[in-house]
Order: sequence, then C-alpha cells, then structure tokens
Amino acid sequence: MGVDLGALCVKREAKLSDFSGRVVAIDAFNTLYQFLSTIRQPDGTPLKDHLGRITSHLAGLLYRTVNIIEAGVRPVYVFDGKPHPLKAGTLEGRRAAKEKALIEWNEALEAGDLERAKSKAQATSRLTGEMVGQSKELLSALGLPHIQAPGEGEAQAVHLVRRGDACACASQDFDAMLFGAPLLLRNIAIGGKRKLPGKNAYADVEPEVISLEETLLSLGITREQLVDAAILIGTDFNTGIRGIGPKKALKMIIGNGSLESAMPAIEGDEKYREHLNGISDYGEIRRIFLNPDVTDDYSLEWGAVNEGRAVDMLCGEFHFSKERIVKAVERFSDLKKRSGQKSLFEF
Repeated sequence: MGVDLGALCVKREAKLSDFSGRVVAIDAFNTLYQFLSTIRQPDGTPLKDHLGRITSHLAGLLYRTVNIIEAGVRPVYVFDGKPHPLKAGTLEGRRAAKEKALIEWNEALEAGDLERAKSKAQATSRLTGEMVGQSKELLSALGLPHIQAPGEGEAQAVHLVRRGDACACASQDFDAMLFGAPLLLRNIAIGGKRKLPGKNAYADVEPEVISLEETLLSLGITREQLVDAAILIGTDFNTGIRGIGPKKALKMIIGNGSLESAMPAIEGDEKYREHLNGISDYGEIRRIFLNPDVTDDYSLEWGAVNEGRAVDMLCGEFHFSKERIVKAVERFSDLKKRSGQKSLFEF
C-alpha cells in the first residue's frame, strides 16, 4: 500500500457530505482491492457467483458507490495503467505474500479458526484484468465516468485535482501525497467497523481528510523533501534503507536539506551501507512522483443510469439476487429523478 506516511500527516475527521456537489477522483485499483479484501464470508471466502467467479468487487462498487453518491459526492474512478519497471520488485513481493497467506488461510480453516482464517484470507486478494473490465462495464451501466491512466492511477487522480476537475483524491495509499494531492480523502469506501489487530475489539471507521499544505507546514518541509524522506523509508518503487523509518528519515532530510546532502552520512554509517541499493534509483523515483506520467485525454460525463444493462449484468450474468440489485439500481435512478436534471449529477 505504498509508503507509510501516516505518522507524519495532519489528519482531520470528515464526512462524505462535506464534499457534497463536488467531484472526487477515486483510485480504482486501491478501492477494488478494499472490496476484495473486506467483502467476504465469515470464513474468509469472497463472494462468488454460480460459476465460482469472484464478485466482491462488483458488490462493493454497487453498494458502496451508491452511498457515496447519496452523500452528494460525484465520483470518478481512475484505473491504473502499465506499472513502472521499478515496481516489479514490489509486485513480486506482493505475489509471494499472497501465496503465503493462501497457505495460512487453508491451515486456519482446517484448524477451525474462522477469525484467523478471515484475517489471512483478506491478504490473498487478487485483482485480475477480467475483474477490471467487469468493474468498468458496471460503472458505465450506472452512468459513472472512469478514466484509464497511462501509469499510476493515483498520479492521474491527483492530476484531475491539480487541474481543477476534482476537489480531492480518494485512496487509502499515502503515496497520493507524494504525487502532490492537495487533499487526500481516506476511508470513503470502507463501511462500519474495523477489527483492531491482535485484539478482540473493533473501532469505527470514519472518513478522514489530509491536507498536503497543512502537513508540509507542520513538518517544516517541501513536497520535494517529503519525497526524499519517502525514498529513504521505501516506496512501491524502491526498498529504502533498513533501519530508517518515517521519523528518522524526516530528521535526516530536515538536517541535511536533501537526499544528496544526506548521502555522505548514510554511506559512512556501517549499519546503512549494505542497504544502499534500496535507494540507488532515487533520481528516477523522484521523477515518478514529481513528474508522473499522466494524460489530459479524458472526459468527465455523468450519464443516465441504464437500469436494464446493470440488472442484466449483475443478475443475468453473475446471478446476484434480483430483488436486491433492482432496489440498489433504483437508488441510483432516484437520485436523478430528485435532481430534476438531464444528468444524474447535474445538481
């Protein structure tokens, strides 16, 4: 999930209604992974259709998105493009972690430990190209725009905000801050309560907003320096230096001004010297965050809901409960009727 900058960010509680009438650019891959991870049976098994195809992502898109819309928010989903070559190591690490979690999930099931089974199952989630296509098809049927990014979906979502086409970027990943998101909105696709790790207790999950400007001012640094600190910690594009966490990285960058200026001390420290490969490509990593691959070739159009197409897809193809799906799709249509406009979101 990118670099962990949570301890450095200035967070404020928020409500979806705070963004009523405004466009929010949603990191689609990040959100779909949330659906695949959290929308599961008690033993961790994801939702599936009669053919054994996973449908958790479709259920999440339908039910969570309508909640977002009923709060007055105008969502646009932004999908990842081709990953940067420097991300290959991270993707391979995630694949290996999923395979390990799958083994542990099966072991927990055999032992009858459903709580541990569900926890391990959540780490096995895989988003396939077929799932991405299904998600885009459903969004189109619901009259919702989606954008295909040339590279990182987060970077493209941030680009929409910086161009004034959206007011915030929605993602669980703090990397959006490195891409320059003026406002990062978290927890909008997570509902209810979240179990606390290692405890038999739950915490309410509420939306939160993070301002890049407030965070940088509180830390006394620039965005470029935040990127340098993240490189030391480790990002999706590099492993960082073992032993350097958020607070230590921040101290190094503030004390030296930049990663280049901090390098002599890092290279001279024996405990860091063997991990220098973790930041060897820092120039290219900077470029990825500060000058990402994005496109202006997109359209933001919120059209009418095609109820027949949505119901046929979810019920006819994937055998969702028709009664529940019809009610959910009608909620989308009702929003259009209440607005009294030609377009679902022209209010």
